[in-house]
Amino acid sequence: MDNGNVVKVQKHQVIAKQKDKVRKWYIILEGNVVQRNSYARIMLGKNSIIGISDAERYLCDYIASDDCVLAAFACESAEDMAKMIHGEISKRSTLLRAVLHQRQTLLKTYSGFYHMARQFHSFVEQQYSDYTAQCAKYQLESNTFSRIENFKPLEIEHRVENWEISNSNSLTGQYLEEYVSLMQKEDSLCIGTIMEISYQTRRIVKGIVEMTEYLRYNRDILLSESGNDLLALYYGLELRIKKKNLDVTPITEMMDRMLEVIKKLGIYEEALITSRADAYQKQTLSSSEEEDSEKKESWEEEEPVAENCLLHILTYANYAQKDIDEMCAMVTQYKELPDMLSTDAEVSKLRKRMTQVFYDVYYKVFMRAMKEQEELSPILEMFLNFGFMDVQLVGEENANILYDLTEHLDVCSSDNVFTIYAWLKSIYEGVNEPSKNEFDLDYIGYLNELKKTGKLRADQVKAYTENVEMKVKYEIQNMFASGNRITYGKISTFCPLLAEHDLINSIDKMLVTVQKLEESLDKLRKIDYSAFYRETMFSDPDKGINREMIMKEVMPNIILMPNAGTRAQMWQETAGIRRDTPARFMFPIFTSVDLDDMMVDTVGRYRWEICRKIQGVHWNDIREKSLTAEYCDYMQFYKKNHELSPETKEKIKLALIRGRNNYREVFVKDYQNWIKYESRGSFRLNKIAREILISYCPFAKPIRQSLKANPMYESGLHRMDIQNAKKVQRIHGVYDKYLKAGGKITQELQDNLDFYDM
Repeated sequence: MDNGNVVKVQKHQVIAKQKDKVRKWYIILEGNVVQRNSYARIMLGKNSIIGISDAERYLCDYIASDDCVLAAFACESAEDMAKMIHGEISKRSTLLRAVLHQRQTLLKTYSGFYHMARQFHSFVEQQYSDYTAQCAKYQLESNTFSRIENFKPLEIEHRVENWEISNSNSLTGQYLEEYVSLMQKEDSLCIGTIMEISYQTRRIVKGIVEMTEYLRYNRDILLSESGNDLLALYYGLELRIKKKNLDVTPITEMMDRMLEVIKKLGIYEEALITSRADAYQKQTLSSSEEEDSEKKESWEEEEPVAENCLLHILTYANYAQKDIDEMCAMVTQYKELPDMLSTDAEVSKLRKRMTQVFYDVYYKVFMRAMKEQEELSPILEMFLNFGFMDVQLVGEENANILYDLTEHLDVCSSDNVFTIYAWLKSIYEGVNEPSKNEFDLDYIGYLNELKKTGKLRADQVKAYTENVEMKVKYEIQNMFASGNRITYGKISTFCPLLAEHDLINSIDKMLVTVQKLEESLDKLRKIDYSAFYRETMFSDPDKGINREMIMKEVMPNIILMPNAGTRAQMWQETAGIRRDTPARFMFPIFTSVDLDDMMVDTVGRYRWEICRKIQGVHWNDIREKSLTAEYCDYMQFYKKNHELSPETKEKIKLALIRGRNNYREVFVKDYQNWIKYESRGSFRLNKIAREILISYCPFAKPIRQSLKANPMYESGLHRMDIQNAKKVQRIHGVYDKYLKAGGKITQELQDNLDFYDM
């Protein structure tokens, strides 16, 4: 058997990371590999295939459990598979057995998590039911536990049917040899079976991911770091029963059983289980700790956000009493309005004043949180991340859901996705620099402008340059204030205080999570594969490369604004002067608008602005060919273009009127049609616009292949194939010389080569 490119990896080495692009499959020749996602750990042994259950991007991490030998094969399509197995009967047999056994392993893992998730839900429901029954038995009032009200059973999208499990059991059991013998007879049978199982295992893994995420999101109901959980509820009941000098044995037994289940689930940190077990089972609390527990118990009797949240936030901001009274009065007046969305002068004036106070409070709360570095109360987290200030304003049920959501803010956070609080924290800690303001001035440019106008002296400019408090204030007053208003969508009625009338759907459906954003981005990249690729410079003079321009993908940073909005915004095309810094997009943290539509619109604007940035002063100069230059030329002279019919010219005229004569706005509409319709062969653009978009926003290879026979695309796609072939030939020449000089083809160099085959 031809082993492809043999790769040796050491124990604990990461072979592939979750979210990395899948370009190869790896067959395990020796050793074992762990397929890992959240709580799921699947051991892949000899002849297992890494990548078979993943699509464009890996769904899991793959880590060598011990020293391994792998065979790497290009396998992005059935055509690649055909090349690999053509005329190789033994290889067909090996691969068929591998995929059948691998599917069986994944199905067992799926079944395990499916039963675990269902049992977890029923166990939690039963425990709470038993708790209320015990309270009634001992004639004690049961405490409110809002988490249980919003705790839903698992709803799985990527479901596996029972017949699939039965089918796999049979095929890997008594009928394995017969089935393999039949399917290895010819390439088409073998490829069909492998690709079908590949699609099936992809769905199985997605189902496993859904279930592990369900458990991760809901595990705090049973046991949490904050102590606001079912175990604490039982312990509080035990304390109250003890005070009445009654037998607590039934409660203790229930708690023991709960701890036993918690340990078996395998979804909690061992240290957390141990600390809580020590405190509750051994009852080693000191007298002061007992007082704390009693205080906690009395607190739990109330709704978690039943206190005066506005007062809590304003007090934390160190507001004077007269200022607290003024803001409270304004919020009360706002809540009592017959129409909060009125555009009357008085209502607009009230909203404007509340908006000013909101950002001042935000700055003061944020700075105190940064300086004191203490754990924030959920109320403050709700304010900092969601714009929440008042229970009545947002509705009691929504307030309790938001309260619970503060324990799961990780669903809105990743290396590239930030809540506004996390983003400002990154500014404060120096990880990111402040954004540009509405006048396209960065922080240093803003300080220099103040110096020019005499508002700052040279020594003040120098002092403020590295002043983190000033940087945060600049970000809040500029990017945050403007972005919050823009992403809300209805500028004339904007108020930064989160309100119930904006939450037109359930919070869990409106919440913009990392997963939703990544799925939306991936959908777009499957069509416009080069959207986030930029030319960057690679240099290694000692080995003959002085200046080689290579393609590098730079994903945007997405900042979630604390509102329930309807728009996204492309705020900056790069983070600074360098081309390889991330763009900055802003999305509302809650939305009922289709996220894919928002993403396409935002990336369309990014496409235009990044081209302008790269081209500089030549962005609209047709002598320097670029997306913006060609599009401006097309817009400027469409009336004289003989290739356009009178009807088409009239459509362009109307498009310009709708876009207020802004060429970018017309391009964005064309880009939307390009992604949503033209990529499926449904024509919306005229010949000129289509040629420009084929050249600068080309479709991914599978789409290009499906459209190649269409005369509308034929010439443009043929031209692209020729250009790519020339570039690949030149790159191979450069790389060959580089290797001979002692260089090494790094991942970034390989990615550059792979780019021209996407």
